[in-house]
Amino acid sequence: MTSAVRSGSRLRDTADKAGTAGEAEPAGRADGLPATPSDISGHRFDDDDYPAYSMGRAAEILGVTPAFLRNLGAARLIEPQRSEGGHRRYSRYQLRLAARARELVDQGIALEPACRIIILEDQLTEALRINAELQQARDRRSEP
Repeated sequence: MTSAVRSGSRLRDTADKAGTAGEAEPAGRADGLPATPSDISGHRFDDDDYPAYSMGRAAEILGVTPAFLRNLGAARLIEPQRSEGGHRRYSRYQLRLAARARELVDQGIALEPACRIIILEDQLTEALRINAELQQARDRRSEP
C-alpha cells in the first residue's frame, strides 16, 4: 500500500516546517507566534498540514478510540508526526482522512480496503487539481 497519501510538495513543505519549528519566524515574536493579528494569515493556524492535535484530542474530535488512529498508522493511511516527547500529533488534513476512514468502516468496509479507497480518492483529487492548473496555463498562453 502507498505509504503517504500526499506525496507532492505539500508533504515536503510540512516536513520543512516541522524541521524549523524551534526557529522564530521573521515577522513573528521570539516564541514563533505572529507579532500582530494581521500576521496570522500566513501562520500555522491556516496550515492544514500542521500537526496541532494530540492523539487523545484527535480521537475525541472524530469519536474514535486512540487504537483506531494507531490502526490507521499501521495501515499507512496517515503517518502522524511526533512531538519532542515522542507523542503522535495529527494535522487537520489527517483528521479529514481519518474521518473518511471511519465513514467507510461504519459502512462495513474493512480497514485496509477503506484506506486504499481513500488513497485513490486523494490521488484522483490531486490529479484533477494538476490537470486544472495545466489547463489554465495552456489557456493563458493561447489568449492573444
